[in-house]
Amino acid sequence: GGDSDIVNIVEDTTHASAQVLMTADGLVDLLIPRGGKGLIRACVENASVPCIETGTGICHVYVDRDADLNMAVKIIENAKTSRPSVCNAEEVCLVHRDIAKEFLPKLKAALVDKRREAGLVPVELRLDEAAAEIIPGTAATELDFDTEFLDYILAVRVVDSVEEAIAHINCHSTGHSEAILTQTRAHADLFTRLVDSAAVYVNAST
Repeated sequence: GGDSDIVNIVEDTTHASAQVLMTADGLVDLLIPRGGKGLIRACVENASVPCIETGTGICHVYVDRDADLNMAVKIIENAKTSRPSVCNAEEVCLVHRDIAKEFLPKLKAALVDKRREAGLVPVELRLDEAAAEIIPGTAATELDFDTEFLDYILAVRVVDSVEEAIAHINCHSTGHSEAILTQTRAHADLFTRLVDSAAVYVNAST
């Protein structure tokens, strides 16, 4: 049995208890909100104790040329739909051009068609020009690749290489969580070395 005062878990997870923590002057040295925009804004506006403003999460999943496509669909389904309003939910899917024609219909079937049939909210796919030639969806604007949707919306872009995927992420990411789905070790190593985000995954959901 260590010291029971080192870690305390607050059982009450209501907004009221969060408000108490934000204003517990003299008891709380530092508050680090981890969650969506609403929580972070509430802390910045209401906290009387010191508070670190954490960033938002524009999280990417890149599907490489030799990814296991069925596994990729399941991972993206988890990353996008299990809890779309959290900061580590996937907002952008990058797909290698060589597998786009095979992969994108599978992705649409899982995220749009099967969800609609099951009475669930379908994911709105915001597609770049190359993706829109393969599957139906909404035409993406450049803004869609810089937006934390926190909703059943996924921006999709087709890229020509792992290097292009890395370049896109390093340009548009908020440095939160990114994933590469690949069976090529060299590509996984390159991605994890060059993508500078807090969490970088290989063959796993964000």
